[in-house]
Amino acid sequence: MRQSSFICFFVLMLVCGYGQRALSDTLNLADSNYAMLQTVTVTATRTALAENLQPYHVASLRQADIALFAPRTSPEALMMMPGVFVQKTNHGGGSPFIKGLTGNQVLIMMDGIRLNNTTYRYGPNQYLNTVDIFQVDRIELAKGTGSVQYGSDALGGVLQLFTRLPVFAEKRKWGGSVQARLLSSSMEQSVRADMYYSSKRVAFQVGLTKRAFGDLIGGDTTGRQYPSGYDETGIDGTMRIKLANNTFFTYGFQHLRQTEVPVYHKLVLENFARNHHALQERSLQYLRTESSFNHLLLHKLTLTASFQKSNEIRESAKKNSIITRRENDVVTTSGLTLVAESVKGIWTANSGVEYYADKVRSNRADYSLSGNKSIRGLYPDNASSKSISIYSLHQFKFRKLVLHVGLRANQFFLQLFDSTLGNVRVAPNALVANLGLSYQFNQQNSFFANIGNGYRAPNIDDLGSLGIVDFRYELPSTKLQPEHALHIEAGFRMISKKSRLQFSAFQMQLKDMIARVRVGKDSINSYPVYRKENIEQAYIIGAEAQMNFTFFKGFQIGSSITYTYGQNQTRNEPLRRIPPLFGNAFVKISRRSVDIQLVCQAAAKQDRLAQGDKEDNRIPTGGTPGWIVSNLFMIKQIKNILLQAALYNIGNSDYRIHGSGINGQGRSLGLSVKFQIN
Repeated sequence: MRQSSFICFFVLMLVCGYGQRALSDTLNLADSNYAMLQTVTVTATRTALAENLQPYHVASLRQADIALFAPRTSPEALMMMPGVFVQKTNHGGGSPFIKGLTGNQVLIMMDGIRLNNTTYRYGPNQYLNTVDIFQVDRIELAKGTGSVQYGSDALGGVLQLFTRLPVFAEKRKWGGSVQARLLSSSMEQSVRADMYYSSKRVAFQVGLTKRAFGDLIGGDTTGRQYPSGYDETGIDGTMRIKLANNTFFTYGFQHLRQTEVPVYHKLVLENFARNHHALQERSLQYLRTESSFNHLLLHKLTLTASFQKSNEIRESAKKNSIITRRENDVVTTSGLTLVAESVKGIWTANSGVEYYADKVRSNRADYSLSGNKSIRGLYPDNASSKSISIYSLHQFKFRKLVLHVGLRANQFFLQLFDSTLGNVRVAPNALVANLGLSYQFNQQNSFFANIGNGYRAPNIDDLGSLGIVDFRYELPSTKLQPEHALHIEAGFRMISKKSRLQFSAFQMQLKDMIARVRVGKDSINSYPVYRKENIEQAYIIGAEAQMNFTFFKGFQIGSSITYTYGQNQTRNEPLRRIPPLFGNAFVKISRRSVDIQLVCQAAAKQDRLAQGDKEDNRIPTGGTPGWIVSNLFMIKQIKNILLQAALYNIGNSDYRIHGSGINGQGRSLGLSVKFQIN
């Protein structure tokens, strides 16, 4: 599909009233005028601020949207957000592209705690898929910013996921819910159970999820993609205690376990009889205290201590081979953050200190009938990474003008030791700043602009990887420095009672990029050999537009479209993995307790490829074809019963999201029933 024809199609959808979505905090959007005026985000500035005052392009997905769209996973929920392109290497993965970047160049946070650890790799990955979508209350995204606010990895932006917080009540109250979800052809069978308790000073909730995902059925001629299914179990809970009128204590825990997750494209396109993630497991626990004060320079103080553990077991065996390889990587992360908020007149400040420490255990073994052989793991065993940073963000409100300034200093300490590398200690650092402003012409119209630095410090994956990664063999590298970015953006917003428009354009200059460099003409087990170096410079330019309209009560249309262009200046070729022109649009009808929404999603052909893209067996020769997919969603509340239904890929189109290792879902029917006990 040519880009010009796609644009014509997109304009026609707007004229005819087809589109993608409008955001709201309520389930029924009949009273959507209020929703458009009251959108609030906390992502970009670490403090709550109305969206029309933000100097950044922000987006959010609320509980009402998650309930209506009933996404299968957290990555698939992001497909409903404007400006986000989600690549799926396999059915058990999903990696968001923001401003043309993904993997460890996008920061993912959960309840204000970093999920990115020192083994997060460059390029698409599966880590976001270890967040149970059933426990997510809302998702917020700040695009092209985040390094000053949250630290390393936020080159493309910051993706924040928030769980539901239990609420206090004047009278003691118990309640809960049970939800079942099915997808045709046994592609999904899910059960979720929640229980909560509320009182004046204590509130808690716990949840249990059990899921079985069958093989993904593609559209038209694709059919069943075997093997691609897997199983998942999750448990989570949160307790809040009101210690005093101005002090709160929160304890949260999450644990999610996925088993037998196939890497589909390796089984189909490469010489593997088995290539699975035998285990994908993530756990998080945190303690948080929040205290409010009446002091002029200290409005709120928050202390958070966290502990995380990720466990990944990979098993692979070549066809006609008697050897099965088993790799196990375990990463434990301890975190401590102290945040102080100040408010005085026109000035608001958010300052803090953050500390994170990662410990890596990595091993590998080959199993055969003749015996077992232990060899060096993908990473050096007992490698460690520590990060300490201090930051300060400030807002100044001068009538129609809001000014944002921020600064962060970050020091890292990485240590690796094994027979391949010897004893290696690396201590990179970074100092970054940002400046943003928003100007309100009137209550409805505003202009925003920002300029800021971003960075990504080298991690253990960069420094110490040894073995097969994707379709190459990697050697360790110990002389790496942080990647840096300079991001400039400007845009316009118009938010009124019946319409919502937003447009922005940006340019990002990337330097000291860590890239894989071919080591001569060497190969190991037929895989070309690479090592990482800080050698590349590149730039990304792009634009994004969103439009939502309410013609009369209960009827909305809208759309979004995103264009990204990336150029690797060092190699004089396109930047790898740049998404094509893509967009979505919706038409929505809300009547009483029923919402019905027709969604169209589309992407143009991507044939502007880097050499690495051409060598990637997940990308068809000549590029990834364009596609259009329509989905229909319906949700209805009947007393304590919530019914949801969805018809996916109405035209049963064959399609693949650019860079993915598996085709998209074909025509299928999804049903969900939720019983609420109050």
